[in-house]
Amino acid sequence: PSLTINTNVDLGPPDQKKTLMTKLTQVISTGLGKPDSYVAIHLNDKQSMMWGGSDEGCALCTVASLGSINLKNNQQVVKGVSNLLADAPYGIKHDRVYIEFRDVARENMGYNGATFAG
Repeated sequence: PSLTINTNVDLGPPDQKKTLMTKLTQVISTGLGKPDSYVAIHLNDKQSMMWGGSDEGCALCTVASLGSINLKNNQQVVKGVSNLLADAPYGIKHDRVYIEFRDVARENMGYNGATFAG
């Protein structure tokens, strides 16, 4: 699975981002029931973004996975990601975070020189 976060907030220096990515990896791994070694995280901070006409902190996120996308898992991931982004020093309010979930077909995901369908 992968998680991409686009935000207008500065997520800090590299060591702080690494800590956040490690925590996000756990959220995705636990929430989707996938091994940590399968999880990829991509942070795009300090982006030009607005939400409802305001440039207050916000985030647009995408989770893509081969399976494991369902209501129960998605609720757990939303809670975990939103809580991490709301924590200091980020301060992104829960009502300023969208998370889109994509259940990707095996033939539509490539890895290691092939698709997961072969």
